[in-house]
Parts: sequence; structure tokens; C-alpha cells
Amino acid sequence: MSAQPFDDQTIKALVAAATAAPSLHNAQPWRFRHLRGTGVLRLYADLERTLPRTDPGKRGLHIGCGAALLNLRVAAAWAGLTPEAELFPDPADAEFLAEVRLSGAARPDDALALLHPAIRRRHSSRHPFRDETIPGALRERLSDEALAEGARLLFPGAWHVRSVLDLVRDAEGWEALDADMRGETERWAHVDPSGTEGATDGIPAEAFGPAARGGSAPVRDFAVGRPMPGRAWASFERNPQIALLGTADDRPVDWLRAGQALERVLLRATADGLVASVTSQPLEWPDLRWTARDPLSAMAHVQMVLRLGYGPEGHASPRRPVDGVLDIV
Repeated sequence: MSAQPFDDQTIKALVAAATAAPSLHNAQPWRFRHLRGTGVLRLYADLERTLPRTDPGKRGLHIGCGAALLNLRVAAAWAGLTPEAELFPDPADAEFLAEVRLSGAARPDDALALLHPAIRRRHSSRHPFRDETIPGALRERLSDEALAEGARLLFPGAWHVRSVLDLVRDAEGWEALDADMRGETERWAHVDPSGTEGATDGIPAEAFGPAARGGSAPVRDFAVGRPMPGRAWASFERNPQIALLGTADDRPVDWLRAGQALERVLLRATADGLVASVTSQPLEWPDLRWTARDPLSAMAHVQMVLRLGYGPEGHASPRRPVDGVLDIV
């Protein structure tokens, strides 16, 4: 079925929704191109926004771009369109991640469309959550959302949760000793609120959340040891509710699928009243990543560790303007 043309404002609205996706250090490593006169939107990796020390293999970059692709699909469905996405349409161009053909002829995906209101509400929450158990039915819904995108979401048992939290602490210790990795985080995470006015990327100080009282927290501390006068202290939940999102294989196409699954899970969690944060620290170290998986599950490769629960919503992080990430040709 041939694609149909769309006006520039419609395309910009879709891309604005796409760019609300999470990405490693909020680097927003994506670019979009619309072929005017067609219903074609292309997604590219922005290699000028990579994290060479934290994400040398660009796995995190692909996951972030996959999350942006899912948001674009959700926004298209909400607008009554049918997005047909092809991953890596040109094997010779590794930066060309996906091509989306928009059509208004078929029935939109209602399941995706219903997630649209959550796009603007979803923010990472690095605050303490309440010790309130997520109902089993909701866990199943979240797992179903991941499965719909070709990934799996697993809620590990108590012993495995403690193991994963130990890996997070180990990764924090290793990062503290790695000057290059620590410096990379410092460049993207801004401890001085007055110095980030007008910023369009990175993690603002307001989004760090409180410092952990009496030990480590189940969230990444973007201060990385830097003083933050006036930052609050808080005790985090004793039993964090952790989920592992993973795939059977570990190729760039699997990372893109994992990113779509991640964002679909986060949007469903937001729509159902949950808050969430994600952590990739133990997955950034090959010696730690392989130990994060549950040996009793069919999940071969863990792509993200999620912390889910009930608590305060997180602070919004800045976004690059649509005109800075979209080319219309």
C-alpha cells in the first residue's frame, strides 16, 4: 500500500512525542528525517551524542532510539494512523536505524493509542518509593507489553533482587575509580541548577532525587561524589521491586526491540499509576552484566534493570527542540 503525504505540523507532532523518550544520561542520540510528499519518517543514530566510555558498544544508544521509535508509533496510532516500522532497512548504513511508513488506510492499533497520554507524564523517579507491592495482575500486564515488542520482562525472586542490587553497588564502586567514566557522567549530569538554564539535554540537578541516608540507593546517583549544597537526604525502600528486561539475542536489532519494549512497559506503568526508574550501571561492565540474568529463565541477555513501585513522580528532564532533530527534505 502506497504511503500518503502528511503536512509538516503532523510530522513535527509525531517527532515531538518521539523525543520524550528516555535515553542514557538524557543524551537524546537520535535524528529524524521526513521525506516530504510521502508518509515516510526515518530514524537515525546521532553519533555526535554517544557516550564512548559508558556505552562503547552503543547498546544504550540503540535502546534509547528504540524507545523514541515506540513513542512515535504510539503518537501515530493516537492520530488515527498506522505506522509500519522496518528496522535497519539498509544493512550498509548502521546509522539508519528504522524507516516508518505512515498510512491512514488501516485500523489504528488501539492498544498503542491508549498509551499516548502517558508519554508526557512519564519521568524517571529517583525518589524513595512506598513499600507497597505491585499486584500480580499488573505485573502480568507489564510483562505482556514487553512481549508484544519481542522482549521479556521478568520480576526476579528476593535472592536475585539482592544480587542485582549488589551488582549496582559494585558498578558504582568501579565507576568511582574510573576517572574517564566519572568525567563523562559529570559532563551530562548538572549539579548546579543555575548553570543549566536553557539546557536541552543532560540530567538537571532537580531530577537527581535525594541522597541516600544510611547506605546506597537502588538508583543511579548522578552527583558521582560532587557536593550539592541543599540536597535532601532520604531513606529508600528496604525491598525495591526490580524487573529485568531482556532479549534472546544481543545484536543491534535486539537492542532496538528492547528499547521499544522498555518504553512500552514504562508507558503502561505510568498509565496504571506506577512510577519507575531504570539503571544500567551493572550492564555497562561486561564482567557484571552476564551475572545479572536469572539462570533459571529463558532470558539470555539483560538489556535494562527497572525499579517500579508507588511514589512521587520524577522531575522532567529537558528536551532538544524538534527543529534541532528533524530534517524535512
